[in-house]
Amino acid sequence: MSKSISIAVVGSGYVGLVAAVCFAEMGHAVVCVDNDERKVTALQGGETPIHEYHLPELLGRYRNNQVRFITDLAEATRECDAIFIAVGTPQSETGDADLSYVEAVACEIARSLTSYKVIVEKSTVPVYTNEWISRALERNGVDRNLFDVVSNPEFLREGTAVVDFLHPDRIVVGSDSDRAGLLLKEIYSPLTSGEYYQRENCISGSCSVAEPPPLLMTSTKSAEIIKHASNAFLAMKISFINAVSNLCEATNANVEQVARGIGLDTRIGPKFLRPGIGYGGSCFPKDVAAFRSVAEQLGIDFSLLTEVEKINQQQKRLFIAKVRSALWNLRGKRLAVLGLAFKGDTDDIRESPAVEIVRLLINEGCSIAAFDPAAMERTQQILPAGKNMRYAADSYDAMSDADALLILTDWIEFAELDLKRANKALRYSIIVDGRNLYDPATMSEHGFTYVSVGRPIAHPVRNLTSSVIG
Repeated sequence: MSKSISIAVVGSGYVGLVAAVCFAEMGHAVVCVDNDERKVTALQGGETPIHEYHLPELLGRYRNNQVRFITDLAEATRECDAIFIAVGTPQSETGDADLSYVEAVACEIARSLTSYKVIVEKSTVPVYTNEWISRALERNGVDRNLFDVVSNPEFLREGTAVVDFLHPDRIVVGSDSDRAGLLLKEIYSPLTSGEYYQRENCISGSCSVAEPPPLLMTSTKSAEIIKHASNAFLAMKISFINAVSNLCEATNANVEQVARGIGLDTRIGPKFLRPGIGYGGSCFPKDVAAFRSVAEQLGIDFSLLTEVEKINQQQKRLFIAKVRSALWNLRGKRLAVLGLAFKGDTDDIRESPAVEIVRLLINEGCSIAAFDPAAMERTQQILPAGKNMRYAADSYDAMSDADALLILTDWIEFAELDLKRANKALRYSIIVDGRNLYDPATMSEHGFTYVSVGRPIAHPVRNLTSSVIG
């Protein structure tokens, strides 16, 4: 039977909140700390602040008992054996990760630290952050024997973060201390031993008793690089297939056939080989920039990542060009937009290519009717409804009398539209699909001009009749 560990999680954003409830699900006692009193009160009162599958279920199960939400980091520091730092590391103007929140937490921990603690980097941070946290603690008078700093990067996808946490591909623990490494092994033992997967009510996923997740022990610096390198590599795969899709369009080839041919190579694999309007979200854009910036500071030429970013920006402009080519002129056009989140199954609009494309289209003189199953409330905070921006009740309300339909986010429901109803709702039967959710031949048969990414344009099938002149 695994031992219950007393854990503090600092930060209640995507990573912190998911980590807190998942640690509780694994059997640990968790204190989740946030300095935003309104957020803590909302969490204590039963609110679920983010759209994440399984999160409401686990919050309902553990809130205010096995997971407590508080604002007092000093209390959490005194009570807990391990303190996971999961605060934001936004991108600065220079492209570096802004580590001021991490530093502030470290300094606050130092004021209350009187017995040995393991401090865990859970936020995505550049290499050498563990050393800076250690320095911050020592500069604030903490004896070096009272703490160790460990790197334990997260590999979570928004929308499936709970499943990703409990059924990880791997658990990476970067520790230069045997004592700290042993504590992290104990924390994750319900997963690595397979014990968690024996429970009747466990969250189902890819791991099992027979195949538990592997635990990879590394140095702290290696773990920090693993996180940034992983995200940069995935972003590179996305930009690579987007560049290939442009070649396919130029030669009238089909990028999906090409991607399948590439992905069947076991050395490459099929994941992240879906062309589209570019990557976004809270991780890839800032992590690629931060990884490149760290390399530059160390005198290493990592211009490959500059090209990854360049291709990603180019995809948005190319999509606008597709819309323009389908409609001739953009000024005065009424466009239906499906999708505002940076991807399906989330309400996160940070660095969303969909939101950026909407902004560009409004600047071109278009009026937009947009629908997203989860992200409209967040989007209205930065793109309020007005003369050229309307938030629709559903997909078909957005399409009503629109000159074209644009699909910008890969929600499952957008791939299951009633095409006959869509055809009737639109003024012109034009769909520009930035996510390749439909088969071009099917769209032709339903009477659409269908423009997608990396595939030939599909035109409506005409029912031609012939007459015999006698």
